[in-house]
Amino acid sequence: MELIDINKKEPTPAPKGFKTSLKKFLFYLIQWTWGLPVNIVGGIAFLFCTKIRGRRWQRFGYSYIVYLPWKSGGLSMGLFIFVKDNHTKRWTYNTRIHEYGHTWQALILGPLYYIVIAIPSAVWCNFFGNYRKKNDISYYKLYCEAWANAFGQKFSKMKMVPEKR
Repeated sequence: MELIDINKKEPTPAPKGFKTSLKKFLFYLIQWTWGLPVNIVGGIAFLFCTKIRGRRWQRFGYSYIVYLPWKSGGLSMGLFIFVKDNHTKRWTYNTRIHEYGHTWQALILGPLYYIVIAIPSAVWCNFFGNYRKKNDISYYKLYCEAWANAFGQKFSKMKMVPEKR
């Protein structure tokens, strides 16, 4: 079994060079054009949380994570990720990777992100908790959550710690 360092705070940066710079430029160009609606909302929330409320934040790959004192888990809005502060290291490690996957979904889906990902994810999270618990179904079983895990691991090059059953 592969050992996973849950103390790792962010993906290993890609080597500097033209190819990396071009990839980064295209990522942000697409996020701020095709993905504009979700990034405007996320950007405003990011500025409010960090500049007005003074919340802790960090870069994670091409995204920005804000740590909030809320009861919820994580929320992705394009480039901007919001997660619960002061949780277990394992949970925080996995959640950053998972939410980063949603960032890449927003890149691909642009304005369709809300319909294809955000609404189904919110409904699954907020209204099916008892159903998942009763039937021993993983939160990540829903297509958009499994897809976020796959993308998060692929693009961060970090492996998630498997769920305890």
